[in-house]
Amino acid sequence: MTSDARVTVRQATAGDLETVVALRVALLREYGDHPTYGRLRSNAEQLARPVFALQLDAGNEATFLAEIDGAPIGIIRCVETAASPLLIPDRYCYVSSAYVRPDQRRHGVLRALLARATDWCWRRGLTEMRLHNVGTRASAVAAWDSTGFEVVEQVRVRRIPAGGATAAATTNAVGASTSLRP
Repeated sequence: MTSDARVTVRQATAGDLETVVALRVALLREYGDHPTYGRLRSNAEQLARPVFALQLDAGNEATFLAEIDGAPIGIIRCVETAASPLLIPDRYCYVSSAYVRPDQRRHGVLRALLARATDWCWRRGLTEMRLHNVGTRASAVAAWDSTGFEVVEQVRVRRIPAGGATAAATTNAVGASTSLRP
């Protein structure tokens, strides 16, 4: 990895909405084969605009853009999130939508975005960052491992068959039919 000294990171504003939409949807498009993210709606950009606009104006979160000479090359979103009242810490930073354009990867862009996100956390008194990443991409796993994130849980999905609980049977992980009776 080489670091590009021309990379700058700044907080996105409402005026950056189209850039934010483009980068975040580009991230989702990279995962067309993923069981969740691969089901992107055809009008995703249109649906994203009002949601992302609210996020850009929210007081408990920040979106940061990485740029070279004013051209956007990466994004990361940070959300101050309340944790379970039973656990420490009581608040943490949830990191989402971390994306670097493919031609700009392995040049320190993600690290620059994370440095800015970390500063945002420190200013808010947050002591922990959490994120979800697609575990089937070796490059994504390696990137997050190299930045100090460790795997602490898994996210699992179970599709509910048509008919829901009234369906006579469901299929377990090995494909065998299993009764829904208690």
